[in-house]
Amino acid sequence: MDSGLIGKLEKAKRYAEDRRRFLFTQFEVDFKGDNSDHHVSYKDGVFKCDCEFFLTHRRCGHSMALEILLKDMIVVN
Repeated sequence: MDSGLIGKLEKAKRYAEDRRRFLFTQFEVDFKGDNSDHHVSYKDGVFKCDCEFFLTHRRCGHSMALEILLKDMIVVN
């Protein structure tokens, strides 16, 4: 590995350790739940999940797990 790439890798590791550098504005993820898989999306502070609980409560275990995982890297409306 050349020295320039080694320096970039070290910088990338420092960046990855500082969660405040990241702010997700949108993403989609397939979530492997205990009973079935679900599709969760996030855009402009709003989550959507295809599970039945989310349809009636606008939050669910899947979206809340992502909120915890991505704490300080998303804004939730």
